[in-house]
Amino acid sequence: MSNIVNVGIQQGGVDSALPKLMKESDAKHLKLFLTPEEKLKVFAQYELVNNADSRYRDYEKLYTNLETEPVYVLKKEGETALKGLEPKVAEALLSVDGVTQMMKNAKNGPVKLGNKTLPAGTDLFIVLEKLSEQQKTEIFKASGQKMKDMGDKMIVQAGAKSLQSYYRTLGADVEAQQRQYILYMGGIMLFITLLGAISSILVGFISAKVAAGLGRNLRKAVFEKVSLFSHTELDQFSTSSLITRSTNDVNQIQNLMVIMIRMVFYAPIMGVGGVIRAMDKNSSMSWIIAIAVLLLMVVVGTIFNIALPKFKIIQKLIDRLNLVTRENLSGMMVIRAFNTQKFEEDRFDNANQDVTNTNLFVNRVMAVMFPTMSLIMNFTTLMIVWVGAHQIADSAMQVGDMMAFMQYAMQIIMSFLMLSMMFILIPRASVSAQRISEVLENPILIKDPEEPESLPSDGKGVIRFDNVSFRYPEAEEDMIKDLSFVAESGKTTAIIGSTGSGKTTLVNLIPRFYDVTGGQILIDGVDIRNLRQSDLRTQIGYVPQKASLFSGTIESNLKFAKENATEEQLREAVEIAQALTFVEEKPDGFNSEISQGGSNISGGQKQRLSIARALIKRPKIYIFDDSFSALDFKTDSALRRALKDKTGDSTLLIVGQRISSIKNADQILVLEDGRLVGSGTHHELMTNCETYQEIALSQLSKEELS
Repeated sequence: MSNIVNVGIQQGGVDSALPKLMKESDAKHLKLFLTPEEKLKVFAQYELVNNADSRYRDYEKLYTNLETEPVYVLKKEGETALKGLEPKVAEALLSVDGVTQMMKNAKNGPVKLGNKTLPAGTDLFIVLEKLSEQQKTEIFKASGQKMKDMGDKMIVQAGAKSLQSYYRTLGADVEAQQRQYILYMGGIMLFITLLGAISSILVGFISAKVAAGLGRNLRKAVFEKVSLFSHTELDQFSTSSLITRSTNDVNQIQNLMVIMIRMVFYAPIMGVGGVIRAMDKNSSMSWIIAIAVLLLMVVVGTIFNIALPKFKIIQKLIDRLNLVTRENLSGMMVIRAFNTQKFEEDRFDNANQDVTNTNLFVNRVMAVMFPTMSLIMNFTTLMIVWVGAHQIADSAMQVGDMMAFMQYAMQIIMSFLMLSMMFILIPRASVSAQRISEVLENPILIKDPEEPESLPSDGKGVIRFDNVSFRYPEAEEDMIKDLSFVAESGKTTAIIGSTGSGKTTLVNLIPRFYDVTGGQILIDGVDIRNLRQSDLRTQIGYVPQKASLFSGTIESNLKFAKENATEEQLREAVEIAQALTFVEEKPDGFNSEISQGGSNISGGQKQRLSIARALIKRPKIYIFDDSFSALDFKTDSALRRALKDKTGDSTLLIVGQRISSIKNADQILVLEDGRLVGSGTHHELMTNCETYQEIALSQLSKEELS
């Protein structure tokens, strides 16, 4: 742009003050204003061509007024070689123009040269040839001082303008030359713009790909880490918080990465380049940029200090909103049953309003920044125009240079603004990064041993608790206290006790959902802590207290335990679990859809499908954690008989609340406050365990218990 204005428009497309071609007579005039040393250097780069030379015809086509006079032609490398002397040549050209103008003005009268008055028609160039260098310097002292004040750039521009007039007198088509130069520079600008557009597209593609890849990897890392968590680690994070961390927090980092790749590398290059180019154009106006940048720093610093604390609060408020939403959706039936819709609506509205208000505050603060930035940028433009106009009037600056300086100033401010935006976005993303880091860096308490043992190939799945104790993290006392018993294969071991006695905690220790804090648990004589977790859990068919199904079909849920299970195996497992009837009643049978969490089937049906899923695995050990609570007595009885018949060689552990579900067990363990207070068959416990008697008599009559 600077070249188009300065050279293309103001200099008529003449980009150098070094004449590409001069008549011999005009060259003599030019030599009058060069020192002997300058003449030697300058004309060493010119070649004298007379009309006998074949090249002369080519020059006559371009310059139609040569009049067969020999010409000096600038050599190819001449412009580069004479770059340092260009201001001197330009100054000489202007001096020639000045003398020529003096002669024109005094055509019909006397002409004044220095202190001398010469008659009309005197050829001043002949007079100047006879003067010494000192005399010529004295005569042109005033004009020489004025040129020094102009500076080299302005002298070169004026010299190039003088050359345009000279080329016109030689018959050159200067308008065509001007058009050609402007089109050439415009073509370069369009080419650079095209490269910039292509680069922007590539950077956008790369940044999106890198950011999406990072987001994918982070979500995968969080999911894989959480999948390794034991119940101890899961107790440290709420489900809603883990969801927020793997979605919203990852998105914050992903968005930052997109902007970072597009700005962090680009802004410094643009800013440094802008400073270098602006200083090259005019260093005297650098104070304007300095003031603008200082004002920007004050604005960004103020906004940064106000908004940063709110960024940390927003993520916690989103956690809270997700928690309330999740509780409302999962507990909708309970909410309706107790007519607490209004209360829950208010609770959600409060959580939602907190997020909204905080986001509004941050966005309002951020909204102030852009008008302020625009005001600073417009103020900077105004100052550049004001100061630059004065410098142009004083011939200390070119119009194109002022326009370029303005663009460079905007470039510098924009690059600083980009970096400022990063400083605002980074803190918010850093909060999210810290929350993700808390998950990824959380130590895994239950790990596989470095040198794992293997279970004996002929093992039966015998479970032995040897003085086992367990305490929850940060709890004041043990939940399980010095517990010892043996659950033998081919037999059913039932566990009963009052609420909070430690039944579920006990069975959760077997698959190592928690690790014992004292004693040891052995399977076929091997401490479970010396086994790989995958090897241990392969031996166990687990049915949790709360039946959990996944969205899909009945078949996909059953095959969750054994992917290659045959149709016969599926049918047999469902039949043992007393679920075959309701499965066959469905139009699509095993291909019937199961909603998320099994919400489209009853609680008893969910329990039976969960039991069937464990049976398909055919493990050596079955754990049923109060898994018959939703079954009626008839179904419960039929299911236990089928289990006894079909899983005769396996070790069965049943946690129950109903005496009728466990009274026929081979061994019943009675827990109270985490201690084993009774062990034996139903009849043995009815005679020697007071706790068991109290539980039994609270459910059945003496006749039913006999």
